Amino acid sequence: MKLYIPTSFILIILGFVQCNAQQKTGVIKPVQNSAYTYLTATADGIGKFYQGREIAHVMGATGGDWLERDTRSEEENTNKAIEKITLPENGVVADIGAGTGYYSFKLSAKVPKGKVYAVEVQDEFISYLKNKKRTLNDSVVQVIKGSFISPNLPDNSIDLAIMVDVYHELEYPQEMLRSISKALKSNGKILLIEYRGEDPAIAIKALHKTTVAQLDKELGANGLKLNYRGEFLPIQHFLLYEKK
Repeated sequence: MKLYIPTSFILIILGFVQCNAQQKTGVIKPVQNSAYTYLTATADGIGKFYQGREIAHVMGATGGDWLERDTRSEEENTNKAIEKITLPENGVVADIGAGTGYYSFKLSAKVPKGKVYAVEVQDEFISYLKNKKRTLNDSVVQVIKGSFISPNLPDNSIDLAIMVDVYHELEYPQEMLRSISKALKSNGKILLIEYRGEDPAIAIKALHKTTVAQLDKELGANGLKLNYRGEFLPIQHFLLYEKK
């Protein structure tokens, strides 16, 4: 005798299994959509493409020493980049993909009456940021655990979101850009500091560099337009975007 199991019952069971798995792992992936295409991955990419660009592998927490290297300020002129970031003293800024907080804790001096959200997804960096905050006795930086699709910040709460050599590694750039846009105040902006993809002489792997044309294309598809293009850094773009 054949046992008939209604399709609706099967769907309920599958939904329960999926929900239970999500509760155990704490990871809820966004639904796949036509924004992305998938091809064979290159050596430095994940095989996932957005607006024709392959997304790069994320630098893990083992790269923390490289972020804090003694030569970074000279190589990238980070002091100039921070000088060019304009914020009121009560401003609220989100450093998304903060890593070791190299930029986060420098920016805290610019907003003594405001906030700096150091947003990270990697637990090792979260612990590093919290320890650094305690060591520096900092009262401005707030460490936030983000997700792959959102910085987990309140709507209409930040004046500026910055991503320093981070954007090209976002696994879900469309979802993240839309989440960041919601977190921006009406006149809020997004700052991207990215290695210049137009310059083959810059000794950075190709997928970890980006061109202005490509960034304009991707951010433009998400309701953002270029407000200011700064080319004063040795090897990086300084690009400020605003809502259209």
